[in-house]
Amino acid sequence: MPIEQLADRVLLKHPKGASAEILLYGATVLSWKSGSAANPEPTERLFVSSKAALDGSKPVRGGIPVVFPCFGAPTHPEHSKLGQHGFARSEVWIFDSIVLDNEAGVSVRLTLEPKASITEKYERPFHLAYVVTLAEHQLSTDLHVENTALSTTSPLEFQALLHNYIRASSDQVLVTPLQGVSYYDKTEATDELRNCPKVEQRTYVDVKRFTDFVYENAPGTYQISSPAGQVEIKAKGFKDVVVWNPQAETGVKIADMEEGGWERYVCVEPGYVRGFAQLNAGETWIGQQVLTAKL
Repeated sequence: MPIEQLADRVLLKHPKGASAEILLYGATVLSWKSGSAANPEPTERLFVSSKAALDGSKPVRGGIPVVFPCFGAPTHPEHSKLGQHGFARSEVWIFDSIVLDNEAGVSVRLTLEPKASITEKYERPFHLAYVVTLAEHQLSTDLHVENTALSTTSPLEFQALLHNYIRASSDQVLVTPLQGVSYYDKTEATDELRNCPKVEQRTYVDVKRFTDFVYENAPGTYQISSPAGQVEIKAKGFKDVVVWNPQAETGVKIADMEEGGWERYVCVEPGYVRGFAQLNAGETWIGQQVLTAKL
């Protein structure tokens, strides 16, 4: 069967051998195995820490967590009761429907709406739909955010991001093209420095040291290349991109990160995280990304 529903997750299988696994908790993509046109043998493209909790006790360390409605520590007054990166990655989503099931690909839709565990800390009405599509060499993840308010109250203001942990050697991986893009360095020691924009001078961005850069109004297409392979990310609706790797200096402080785990991935995360997207009542915003195995 190309789509298999288990108690806590959904499995997608493509007839050419690719596969994906989605945990209902957080709608987190745990695995994407895909070959490329040059090398058809499916290999794992995502990193998940061996210490990651998969039982719903905390957000998953790895894969593709969904960040909504705030990125990082909350700064919007309506988000003041929320924790780091909001609630979407720490709630159980509902399997809604099969969107596509043919030789081209398989696709499913998961949804999340207000419930007691959310409304006690976030009062805004909303509807989230997350469509995950597996093709022969691609994985697409589309986040739909709808403002379900019935009246013309103030707009729904939110941030959103897809926190891709791409499997790669952090000492050898290179991310392009970000040269000339304005960014904010969250590793700086003071708020003043963290909020001071810089311009990326490098042709190839590496993460050989602790890196937490937020690129604003980024190009939308990114190549992640390492000796292990190459993955391309194409994003729409996500105007920014975050490049993150804690390296040993901060990685050892992450309780659910396996020893040396920071050596095995780079996070390249399309998002809308500088400022807030706005939706009037009845409107829908869509953020899309397509991951393609190139090598």
